[in-house]
Amino acid sequence: MGEILKAAGANYSSVVKTTIMLADIEDFKLVNEIYARYFPPPSPARSTFQAAALPLNAKIEIECIAAL
Repeated sequence: MGEILKAAGANYSSVVKTTIMLADIEDFKLVNEIYARYFPPPSPARSTFQAAALPLNAKIEIECIAAL
């Protein structure tokens, strides 16, 4: 995601909303710890939920909206 943001002339501070889909909601605490490294307060708005299945058996999928 960082490289995509960079290619658009943006960075993590440009992100205003993320959606995180987890294969296992039990990973929520770990995701929060990692998320805080990339998005310190004030963090962008976020939705996080468990998905029944993710493509290619992924454990996590993240999408974001950034203001350019």
